[in-house]
Amino acid sequence: MRIRVVGAGTMGRGIAQWAVTAGHTVELADARPEAVADAVAFVHAMLERAVAKGRTSRAAADRARAALVPLDSPYDAASGSAHDGTAPELVIEAVLEDLDVKVELFTGLERTLPAATVFATNTSSLSVTRIGARLDDPGRLAGLHFFNPVPLMKLVEVVPGTATRAGVTELLTALVADSGHRPVTVADTPGFLVNHAGRGLVTEAFALLEESVAGHPALDRIARDVLGLRMGPFELMDLTGLDVTASVMDTVWDGFRHADRLRPSYLPANRLAAGLYGRKSRRGFYAYGEGEAGPSLPEPLIEGGDPARAVRVTGSELAAPATPHEPGDDALVLVPTWGTSVAAAVAEQGLPAERTLGVDPLSLDTPRRVLAITPATGEDAVRDAVAVLARDGHAVTVVRDTAGSVAQRLLASIVNVATGIAERGIAEPADIDAAVTLGLGYPRGPLAWGDEVGAARMLSLLRALHTETGDPRYRPTPWLAHRACLGLPLSTPMPRLPE
Repeated sequence: MRIRVVGAGTMGRGIAQWAVTAGHTVELADARPEAVADAVAFVHAMLERAVAKGRTSRAAADRARAALVPLDSPYDAASGSAHDGTAPELVIEAVLEDLDVKVELFTGLERTLPAATVFATNTSSLSVTRIGARLDDPGRLAGLHFFNPVPLMKLVEVVPGTATRAGVTELLTALVADSGHRPVTVADTPGFLVNHAGRGLVTEAFALLEESVAGHPALDRIARDVLGLRMGPFELMDLTGLDVTASVMDTVWDGFRHADRLRPSYLPANRLAAGLYGRKSRRGFYAYGEGEAGPSLPEPLIEGGDPARAVRVTGSELAAPATPHEPGDDALVLVPTWGTSVAAAVAEQGLPAERTLGVDPLSLDTPRRVLAITPATGEDAVRDAVAVLARDGHAVTVVRDTAGSVAQRLLASIVNVATGIAERGIAEPADIDAAVTLGLGYPRGPLAWGDEVGAARMLSLLRALHTETGDPRYRPTPWLAHRACLGLPLSTPMPRLPE
């Protein structure tokens, strides 16, 4: 296929590299000719690196190099232009994320390219339908949202606008799949799929920070070691830029008419005003200057506890740590909470408040155990509980008591937001899981993750969080509730209605 990529910045050059490597002829254009020259040099260098690392052959690299054609203008016509006179079958736009800029580009392309040329926008936040509505032929436009770095991020969101004509989505889906990436078809909604799904983690992380359940380093450690995420939410926001994250949070929340489970935090505003964007400003949630530890901050040590103190465990979620002592009046009481708080367990079960602590059952078979303390917990009880839980080599993080503890709240939000995406018909369940694992790097898709825990157990978690906190952000979606009641996986698609 002959593809014209307009925009020679980071995304445009990545798309060009992906396309020529897959065997397509790529015309590369930009409003600034020097940007095209720089992008061509970059792609050539990436091809040479691939040869040096043995990822491609010299012959394949030479073919890809020859297939990259620089243009003098994005509006070169099919004849009399710098290439061989053949019109591109597809134009992929990767210019400034501004509605007017994109519309100006596409209306100019409409005047110079044949009606058969399909247009695709790489927008990550603008409505495909709104862009297309200002064209003479909105049916030729769809979204083709790549992720950075394009050659390595194997996901592409294919986004038909409301007026996109039949066949365009299928053409783009086949192109992406045949070129080695995973296409997912997504409805034209705020945040599309991946940016929408990502709100589950970051909005809940901010909520935990707002409530002073733990500091951001502890929350990141729990997300990594208990949930298995590659990066904690705050180090991830430092990487992508808090300005970007805050904008997406607001866009998705506004776009879905302030849906409770997407509610953003008040915390980013002051951090942005102070210039704490993350790595790009060298300070964010962590410091990235010379000699700074960044996210690798040393973990607080809690020493002096008695690892042999007697322990009594309430409930059946937690196997009691081995102890040579019989439980007595001075025994620690560990409560394995599921969606509820330690304080509620103390009140309901008449437990000794000064030596009762919570343990998150999600953390038991992970490298890090999470211990929750209440305002009544004694300092000696905290030290001893840490020593008991750590004596078999586990790390222990101490957090303040909250309904569901940290990992449960993060997971509940991730799963609930994803089921909301499925319920709205934004994407098919299999595409949701594929997009999240490829686009966000989660260890498993959110629907599969919920099924691994158990749909009924996820429902009980969300209902308990909703009941104890009264916060509608934890109200379970009907998608989740119905499948749990029916004993079906969360990935079960919507039933077909008679036509």
